[in-house]
Amino acid sequence: MNLPPLPDEAVVIGAHAVDWRSAVREAGRALTRSGATSSDYADRMIAVIEEFGAYVVIAPGLALAHARPGRDVRREGLAVVTLAEPVAFGHPHNDPVRVVVGLAVANAEEHVASVANLANVFNDPGAVGRLARAGDPAEVRTLLGIDRGGAEA
Repeated sequence: MNLPPLPDEAVVIGAHAVDWRSAVREAGRALTRSGATSSDYADRMIAVIEEFGAYVVIAPGLALAHARPGRDVRREGLAVVTLAEPVAFGHPHNDPVRVVVGLAVANAEEHVASVANLANVFNDPGAVGRLARAGDPAEVRTLLGIDRGGAEA
């Protein structure tokens, strides 16, 4: 399984978010720090949720924030943000969210492949809880089955 790189700067443990927008913004900042996106990408991820709703909350406690490929995506990237306090995104069954995964892709093929690979990780019903309790970026990478460079562990 191949997922985008997940460097330390793309992982935020125990973030404090007042609402879903600030949680998504935190994931956007992490993607920007890692070099995957420019700062405009966070605004596009928020706009997607504002337009299409909370479909990004793909499992209980887990949001997969993303936007279409665009000029603000420098390269494929992944970010993981665990929240100190869960926040509601407005999903009827999967709220509140404890983990926000930010995904940036450069083309549609990467998008489909990355979402499929992430879905495999989260087929395990305990995966979100383990991620929410992770203590550092290395543990997050281990739980996702990737290393710092994005290769399979």
